[in-house]
Amino acid sequence: MRVIGEDNKQIGVMSTDEALSKAREEGLDLIEIVPHAVPPVAKIIELGKFRYQEEKKEREIKKKSKGGEVKEIRFTPFIGDGDYETRIRRIEEFLSDSKKVRIVIVFNNRQMAGQKLGFILVNRIIDRFQDRIIIDMEPKFFGKHLATVISPTKKKRAEKDIAAEEPVSTN
Repeated sequence: MRVIGEDNKQIGVMSTDEALSKAREEGLDLIEIVPHAVPPVAKIIELGKFRYQEEKKEREIKKKSKGGEVKEIRFTPFIGDGDYETRIRRIEEFLSDSKKVRIVIVFNNRQMAGQKLGFILVNRIIDRFQDRIIIDMEPKFFGKHLATVISPTKKKRAEKDIAAEEPVSTN
């Protein structure tokens, strides 16, 4: 077993018994860090301190990862042009802020007979943003609501795709 000291310096490769006795001499614990490595890696450290360090790493990872806020925009199947344009502008704002957008078409009682109109409206919205979005969830009915989720494409990825499509001249 490969043993690492409390100061993160490698002590060496030794048997499990030797490592345990060395940890007891220092009044610390022997904690196996990488069990699947050959040889396995263990660290001589106080258990509470080790747990604290691991939790701290996890908090840092959570802080760095962006959960991706989802904003919701609601439409009705028979929406007027002015209201439609206003909601489209809001979707553009959310997408430019790198936020996901849940588009929901709300049907009232008798409007449920015109479900095709809801799909037409969703497709009209998606076609408007076709080059700038990724569809995370295809349009589905949830009771009286037709919902879909879209997210913005990454600029860097889009730029790489454009660069890959351009032929390289060899003059």
